[in-house]
Amino acid sequence: MKDLEGLHAVVTGGASGIGRATAIALRDAGCRVTATGLSDAEMLAGLEDKAMADIALVKLDVADSDQVKAFFALPERLDILVNCAGVGRSGDDFSEEGFMKTVDINLHGTMRCCYEAKPLLARQGGAIVNLASVMSFFGSGTGPAYAASKGAVAQFTKSLAVGWSKEGIRTTAVAPGWIETPMTTGLRGDEEYRARVLARSPMGRWGKPEEIAAAIVFLVSPAASFINGVILPVDGGYMVTGI
Repeated sequence: MKDLEGLHAVVTGGASGIGRATAIALRDAGCRVTATGLSDAEMLAGLEDKAMADIALVKLDVADSDQVKAFFALPERLDILVNCAGVGRSGDDFSEEGFMKTVDINLHGTMRCCYEAKPLLARQGGAIVNLASVMSFFGSGTGPAYAASKGAVAQFTKSLAVGWSKEGIRTTAVAPGWIETPMTTGLRGDEEYRARVLARSPMGRWGKPEEIAAAIVFLVSPAASFINGVILPVDGGYMVTGI
């Protein structure tokens, strides 16, 4: 059923991982989809990906304000913005340079895209979904920059929900748990880490990108017309598991 027939959706970071799954799901729901990627390798992989047929691919660095401004100056209409572009924890999280880079991409990149997309979204009333994380709620002893950036994305999302609702824009976020994506390949390959994740997860498995995409499609659909400012965990119950 194509509930979003004819709407234009932009998915940043839409060339791989959760973004790719989201772009495909929105296309299948009837949207005209523009997905962005950062690297030439992502662009090439997307162009060769038969599952991404009919999805427009554009190179975009969300950390570059000029690129973001130029990108959002092109569409005549925009109904849906999904901010999936981001980076995970790294060995540089405990350095000033690494911390600032992660925050600039995950938080400031989301901010840049929301701010530049706002005039388009306000024309007919649109929906924004940002990518938060279960780390929006937890601390991380190995990824303080990542946790801080995703915590800020959650508060930014709530703030836009309050500030922009009068202009017909709904703003929500999904908070994925442990998902099988290229970003988590290293973590899934660490037997001890993987075992700890599975031990806490009531469903006993890692999630799939398509399961996050399904939640995003719901949040931008008419079925979620009275849902605003929510940070929706999609984590198999990881967050509600006690000690």
